[in-house]
Amino acid sequence: MTETRGGPAEGPAGGAGAARPRIRHNDYSPLVPPALGSWTPELTVSVVIPAHGGGHRLDLTLAALAAQTYPARLMEVVVVDDGSEPPLRLPEIRPEHTRLVRAPGDGWGAGHAVNTGADRSDGEIVQRLDADMVVFREHIEALMRWQHLTDYVVTIGGKVFAEEPPLTAAEVHRAVREGTVESLFDMAAAVPSSTEATIRRLDGLRASKNPYHVCTGATVSVRRSLFRRVGGLDPAVRRGQDTEFAYRLAQAGAVFVPDLSARAVHLGLPAQRVDTEATVRVVAPFLAHRVPLRRDLRKEPGRRWLVPYVEVVFDVAGATEPQVRAAVTAALGGSLPDVAVTLAGPWDELPEGRHRVLGDPRLEARLVREHFRHDPAVRLAAAAADPAPVPFRYSGPVDVPLARRALETMIKVLTEERAGLLLIALPGGRTARLERTEAVNRARLLAAPGEDLDQVIEQTHGVVREQARRFWPAPAGDTRPDAPAPAQTGTPAPRRAEPDADDPGPPGEGDTRAAAPHPSARRLVGRLRTVLRGR
Repeated sequence: MTETRGGPAEGPAGGAGAARPRIRHNDYSPLVPPALGSWTPELTVSVVIPAHGGGHRLDLTLAALAAQTYPARLMEVVVVDDGSEPPLRLPEIRPEHTRLVRAPGDGWGAGHAVNTGADRSDGEIVQRLDADMVVFREHIEALMRWQHLTDYVVTIGGKVFAEEPPLTAAEVHRAVREGTVESLFDMAAAVPSSTEATIRRLDGLRASKNPYHVCTGATVSVRRSLFRRVGGLDPAVRRGQDTEFAYRLAQAGAVFVPDLSARAVHLGLPAQRVDTEATVRVVAPFLAHRVPLRRDLRKEPGRRWLVPYVEVVFDVAGATEPQVRAAVTAALGGSLPDVAVTLAGPWDELPEGRHRVLGDPRLEARLVREHFRHDPAVRLAAAAADPAPVPFRYSGPVDVPLARRALETMIKVLTEERAGLLLIALPGGRTARLERTEAVNRARLLAAPGEDLDQVIEQTHGVVREQARRFWPAPAGDTRPDAPAPAQTGTPAPRRAEPDADDPGPPGEGDTRAAAPHPSARRLVGRLRTVLRGR
C-alpha cells in the first residue's frame, strides 16, 4: 500500500531561491532567513483585516501598516467590514493600496470576514491581522522573509498587550516610521502573550509536538495556495477559529515558524484576563468537535464528534458480508470511542434498477451496502481520500479484525516515537499500517515524481516497524514466535481459548473463524428461511 504519487501539489515554491527542504517535524533549522533590511522581496502579500466597529483602533492599525519596511508596491491591505453599523470608512493615513470591502450578509464573524478578504485579494501570501494591532515597522518584512524560503510554512508574529493611551493616527504613523513605537505605551505594564513563553521554551517551536497550539491569530501569514488547500477558516467557529484553522494547516503538512522580531502591540488586555472561565467555556465545544487531538475535551462516554480521531479503511472488494461486518464491529467497538470507518469498494457498479436478488452475483457487496449505508460512523467510497482533518488513519486486511485495544496501542506507539508511520508485519507477507495524516500530506508535498512516500515520511517524521503480536494478543497457549495469521479458507478448526474475551487476537493459521458465517448472519438466514417457508 506504499504510495508513489509524485510531485508537489501546487507546483514549485515561489520567490528567489525558494525550495521545499525536507523539514523534520517542526525543526525548520534548514531555513535560514536573511537579516532584516538586507534582502530584496519579490512576493506580493495581502494583509486581510477583519473588522467590526472599533473604527479608531482600525485607524491606528492602518497608520502602522503605512510605515512598513516591506515594499508598498508588493503589499495590499483589504479591510473587511463584518457588518458594522454605521459602516466602516477608511482613514486618511493608510497604506497606498488599501481597499474596504463589505462581508456578504450570509454570514458573520472573523472567519467569514477573513475568507471574504482572501477571496477578494490577489497577493501570493495571505497575512491575517487583527484590527486592534499596532505593528512595528519591520513586522511584515520579518514574516515575509520566511515565506520567500519555502511555500509550506505558517509564520507567526509576536505581540504584547497594552492599555491604549490617547493616540492619533499621525502619532502612530510617525512612531512606527521612526522606530519609536515603545514610547507610545507603558511597556513596563504590558502583558506578554502567553504563547511567547511557549515559543521560547520549545526552541522557537522547533521542539514542539503540536506547534499549531500557539497559532492564535492576531498576526499570521500563509501562502494563498495552502490557505485554499485547507479551505480557509471555518466560519461556523465563533471563538478559537485561529487554532482550528492552524490545526487543519498542520494536517496538511505545514511547518510553523514564529518570528518574535515581528513585534506588535495589541491594544487592550487579553480576553482571558477579563473572564478566563467564560473564554474557555465558549471555545471548548468548537475545538472539541474539530480538533481530535484535544483529548481533554472529549471525555464524555458515548458521544459522537464531528471530526473522528481515527479513520479505519478496509478495501472490501471481494470480501464477504460476514467478514466486513466483523471488521467494522471490531473497529467501532474498540477501546477508542471516536472512530470512523471507510469501506472502499465498487459501490458505483451496483445498479439500482431491477436485478436478481438471491442469485445476484454482486450479492455480498449489496448486503454490505445495505448494512452500512445508513450508519453515520461508516462511509462507503470508491477509494480512500485524504483523511484530513482526521489525524490518524489505519488500513489493513478486512479479514483481520482489530483487537479491542489495537488502535489505542498503535497510536500510543506512534505518539511516543513521534513517528509518521507505523508498519505492522502480518503473517503471510501482508502489512497493516497506521499513518499520521500530517506526515503523509507533508510527504505528498515533498515527494519527487514517482518517489516512494514512505521513504519521504522516514525522513520527515520517521517510520516504526512492529510485529502483529504487539497489537493482537496471542491466544492462550500459543507460543509461536510469529503473530497470529489472518483467516484462511480450509478445514474448520476448533475455537481456541482466548485470554480476554473482549480482546481476541486475529485468527490463527489454519483457523477459519473469519471464513465461517458471523453469528448474526446465521440468525438472519434462519429468520429469512422461516419467513420464506410461511409464504
